[in-house]
Amino acid sequence: MSTPEVVQPIDPSAAPSGPGCADCESSSPQGWWFHLRRCAACGHVGCCDSSPGQHARGHAAADGHPVVRSYEPGEEWFYDFTTDVTYAAGPDLAAPLAHPEDQPAPGPAGRVPADWRRRLHR
Repeated sequence: MSTPEVVQPIDPSAAPSGPGCADCESSSPQGWWFHLRRCAACGHVGCCDSSPGQHARGHAAADGHPVVRSYEPGEEWFYDFTTDVTYAAGPDLAAPLAHPEDQPAPGPAGRVPADWRRRLHR
């Protein structure tokens, strides 16, 4: 893991879009995710690259917002999709900093298939 602090365009005041992947929640049928990432520019919450939808990366490409922060409890790292660099630290962002602790990963509860491990992207 790289140690410099992230310096890409970030809006510390942008609140997260919600407790789960905005794209999985709005799709029909609704999707599920492995882990969540939060856009550091606008707060969009998307699912990670291991998730079936890979919505965080899709948002970064479509909206030109390359930097995400983990949206998992206890994780503070940032990642830049354009440089493939992980940063141990970055600026403080608007709360909440992670999905609710009682929300499972993978999640959300009730939508994760029994064979979810087989469906992950590697």
